[in-house]
Amino acid sequence: MKVKEIMTPDAKAIWITQSLADAAKEMWENDCGALPIVKDGRKVVGILTDRDICMAAAMRDCKLSHISVEEVMNKRVYAAAADDKIEDALHTMREHKIRRLPVLGADGELKGIVSMNDIVLHAKTENGKKPPIDYKDVVKTYQAICEHPVPMVKEATA
Repeated sequence: MKVKEIMTPDAKAIWITQSLADAAKEMWENDCGALPIVKDGRKVVGILTDRDICMAAAMRDCKLSHISVEEVMNKRVYAAAADDKIEDALHTMREHKIRRLPVLGADGELKGIVSMNDIVLHAKTENGKKPPIDYKDVVKTYQAICEHPVPMVKEATA
């Protein structure tokens, strides 16, 4: 199965110049937990999650309308292409512990988004047939995403 078969086309995005208040409103109105950040047409330059907004609100002493998306967004974007296999998207999600991947065209422009929700909802049997997405891959990906990070430095014991 290919990413294009289950992705959300016409994914919502937010311009790099907008505020966190704008982003939160967009997420609320569209029932989504992440927004690709775009500029120059619809070229993806970052991603912002609802957790990013919450942490910015907790760590800064100002209104969300005074914090730009650019200040908080994650500039490292892991993405998929529409013709990628779902297994490849799951591998990327596992490796980077992320739940959503923007789907980009060759030009870097946003074509859609694929999430773990999309994948889980398509990992089902129909008429007794094997599901198009392997349950084991889905569970393995969720386990990797949910796993707590290993401390980088362990105390030396004497």
